[in-house]
Amino acid sequence: MLARMRSYRALFTAPGAAAFCLAGFVARLPIAMVGIGIVTMFSQLRGDYGLGGALAAVFALSYAALTPLVSRAADRHGQSRVLPVAAAISAAATAAMLAGVRWEAPEALLFACAVPAGLMPTIGAMVRARWTELLRGTDGLRTAFALEAVIDELCFIVGPVLSVGLSVAAFPEAGALLGAVLLVIGTVALAAQRGTEPPARPVVAGAPGASVLRIPVLVVLVVAMTAMGTIFGVVDVVGVAFTAERGAPGAATVVLAMFATGSALGGLVFGAVRLRAPLTRQLLGATAAVAVLLWPLLLADTVPALAVLYLSAGVAVAPTMIVATSLTERIVPPGRLTEGITWTVTGLGVGVAVGSAVVGQVIDRSGPSAGIGVAVVAALVGCACAVGVARLARLG
Repeated sequence: MLARMRSYRALFTAPGAAAFCLAGFVARLPIAMVGIGIVTMFSQLRGDYGLGGALAAVFALSYAALTPLVSRAADRHGQSRVLPVAAAISAAATAAMLAGVRWEAPEALLFACAVPAGLMPTIGAMVRARWTELLRGTDGLRTAFALEAVIDELCFIVGPVLSVGLSVAAFPEAGALLGAVLLVIGTVALAAQRGTEPPARPVVAGAPGASVLRIPVLVVLVVAMTAMGTIFGVVDVVGVAFTAERGAPGAATVVLAMFATGSALGGLVFGAVRLRAPLTRQLLGATAAVAVLLWPLLLADTVPALAVLYLSAGVAVAPTMIVATSLTERIVPPGRLTEGITWTVTGLGVGVAVGSAVVGQVIDRSGPSAGIGVAVVAALVGCACAVGVARLARLG
């Protein structure tokens, strides 16, 4: 196992890999900060989870709708030309939304600002595309995808801690505002690294330009990722509400970090192991594990108990993401990889939106513990989709 873990260190012998990984980490922190920052902001200002969850859901839905367009443009025109513009628009809209909350602007204006805020680039897809250019066809590519899944989870450890912690300790808008600033800094740093940028692939006249969503296996995979995203949305909002209900709102950062820590640990181990089972079977096993590990959350009655259960519940999350990315790399054309990966991330974004909106209403009516049931249902949907992916793959 130790020898296999060294494969992670070997990745950084590739020229420029460490630099684009660091920039990618900074640039993708905001996706873990802005949504939860919005929920925390409203909980601090108004004690209202419904409106905060709805606004976060609009942001997430907008992200889900717009980010595939950003990724398609990056495939065609190059990351360096597309990413800074998209990030600047997203950051400006986020800042305007936060100013509107501070100055008690009409709710319609807040929702209107949340839409362009969703133009945030899918940095994880951009970085994975760089890894693919460096390592395509080698065993190192799966290890790189595993590393990226772990970095995603590190973002969901550091991001919510920064966002919720700043919102509670400084001022309510601080978490989401920092997310907007980091988005610009990280994206500009990534775009400046032209040496590892995948080549632009302009559309050639007469070439097929249909969306990769015409691939049936990818569609079902996106739905599975939507179910996973729903779990993420539920976990975030429940963590904030559960700790606030028990008089320890600051503990939300620890609770959310435990879930992401469990996922990161699971991803590190999974990425170092070479499994012979087909990817479709691995996906089914990973989604089933997520469902099984979520059930004990229904029993949590104290903040420490919730933290421990969040740690165990997160273990199967990163492996699911690793397998989903590996499947996507296999089924989409190489020139559309960024777009293909982005669609899986889009599914996550839609799921976060659904989870945030639904669980916000459930919590307002029945309390945080009832919200866990939404995550359990989503996990079962994910398992069903994994079965569908396996069947479609066999037919293909």
